[in-house]
Amino acid sequence: MKTLRLTMAQALVKYLAAQRIEHDGAEMPLFEGVFAIFGHGNVAGLGEALYHVREELPTFRGHNEQTMAHAAIAFAKAHGRRRMMAATSSIGPGATNMVTAAGLAHANRLPILLLPGDTFATRAPDPVLQQVEHFGDPSVTVNDCFRPVSRYFDRITRPEQLLTSLPQALATLLDPEHCGPATLALPQDVQTFAYDYPAHFFKPQVHRLRRPQPETRELDDAISALARSERPLIVAGGGVHYAGACEALDAFARTHGIPVAETQAGKGALADDHPCAVGAIGVTGSAAANHLAEQADLILAVGTRLQDFTTGSRALFERDDRPLVALNVGRIDSLKHGALPLTADARDGLTQLSSGLGEWRTGEEWRDRIGRVKRDWAEVVARVTADKGRERPTDAQVIGAVNRQAGGDSTVVCAAGGLPGELHKLWQCSGPGSYHVEYGFSCMGYEIAGGLGVKMARPEREVIVMVGDGSYLMHNSELATSVMLGHKLTVVVLDNRGFGCINRLQQATGGAGFNNLLEDCHTAPGGAPKTDFAAHARALGCEAEHVSGIDALEKALTRARAATTTYVIALDTDPLPSTAEGGAWWDVAVPEVSERAPVQQAYQNYLAAKRTQTR
Repeated sequence: MKTLRLTMAQALVKYLAAQRIEHDGAEMPLFEGVFAIFGHGNVAGLGEALYHVREELPTFRGHNEQTMAHAAIAFAKAHGRRRMMAATSSIGPGATNMVTAAGLAHANRLPILLLPGDTFATRAPDPVLQQVEHFGDPSVTVNDCFRPVSRYFDRITRPEQLLTSLPQALATLLDPEHCGPATLALPQDVQTFAYDYPAHFFKPQVHRLRRPQPETRELDDAISALARSERPLIVAGGGVHYAGACEALDAFARTHGIPVAETQAGKGALADDHPCAVGAIGVTGSAAANHLAEQADLILAVGTRLQDFTTGSRALFERDDRPLVALNVGRIDSLKHGALPLTADARDGLTQLSSGLGEWRTGEEWRDRIGRVKRDWAEVVARVTADKGRERPTDAQVIGAVNRQAGGDSTVVCAAGGLPGELHKLWQCSGPGSYHVEYGFSCMGYEIAGGLGVKMARPEREVIVMVGDGSYLMHNSELATSVMLGHKLTVVVLDNRGFGCINRLQQATGGAGFNNLLEDCHTAPGGAPKTDFAAHARALGCEAEHVSGIDALEKALTRARAATTTYVIALDTDPLPSTAEGGAWWDVAVPEVSERAPVQQAYQNYLAAKRTQTR
């Protein structure tokens, strides 16, 4: 047997560089590259190995381990989980910085290969720099923090362990049901150990995504349930995008006359002007979708894990007398909420459902209602997003301006706070690929790094990042990375002087304004400083400006589109208003005992709302 003598690190990167993916008849590298911040735990082993494969497996330098991993995750999401990246850090704080990103990838079912450096397997120099000692268990390191947020975890303590562990890690990353982060903890000494690896281990390998097919009885039961319904509603989730099922959903909805509502992850599966598209569902949903959800006699959930924002905390569309059919590639997801399961690939499942339904179609009254609620909601969107001439506009008005300026070639990127809720309700999608919001983990600081990852995946698109001042201040360093790599972003910073979303939630649950808006925080006598976000962005190499009002914002967006490097636009906004129309109840627990009357009243309201839950 022919062998190659390589260090463990050399074998790892050689294997990654040999992996290919087939999609739509074309082959391409599975891994775009590796995001890396080097330290003593990975520079001598993995760093040296990456240097020698930098042409076929590029290395990208980030400025923060968490955000470079966020960029890698966004890259994979923008590619529909068909291509991905790896991220490596040193031991200690570099590794633990990536744990948050692992949690984000796990919650969103997105692939990333995490390669944190680890302490010496031999333990000869223990304790080493940055090592956290566990006196009762010397085998524990900070990398064990990755276990609960990884779909696959291994610590490579012998170089030959790669032969079994690497294929298993890739199987997890490419599995449609179990997709998520795979973590290989790499002790810094083992990275440098050599082994005679079989040469065939490094032969190019072409991967093809599996499409699990529906079981006959489940398919028959789902067809029967749909055929008996008169007012069905489809709830489209992120699995529609990952299965490449947007065209199948389009055809299914048109053929059978069924309205389609979308989760945060599913938004954009249909263009907003599609005759069956009724917008966002749930807590941040449109009045159109939520009205139909309340009136529907069957819910067909496609590719969604049915989290609380989608179901209105199990109060929006769950009733004993209403069937819930869950078409999902994940068995656990298809069984949630007492659903009638249809465990299968979303694209093929929809195609086979449609074939089984034949010429069945919803009644004319239900189809007419789709058009009426769409028109009513369009009037609401136009009204709340219109420029009112305010010096400090609302989030909705800023979204309207950005949406009007964005062409069909644009992707909007956002994450935590109030903006995702307003975007979910109000953003008018041009179709698949136009909407990229991370709300499964709702991770502040994802926005700019996520925008970078989307641009790396889709360089032909205009990527518009919308971010609040709170998230910007948490993580902004990948602005410098976007300039360094030549990946131009347009970033709109909405400065409402605090955590406006949580301030509104605090008051909605009876609380007093406290520790969210800067004016309600403990500060020095002079108060919190006013941050000049434009000046800060220029210091990171961006073009930037501060504007006042919607008219000035729209003109700045025109300049940003013409720019050749990352362009940041900052403006002051009002932290208090949010779009009252639409939406559904969200279960946020209220204190049972309080001396404050607003909290007491909020608790009574909470008890009343709890009675609408199915359990």
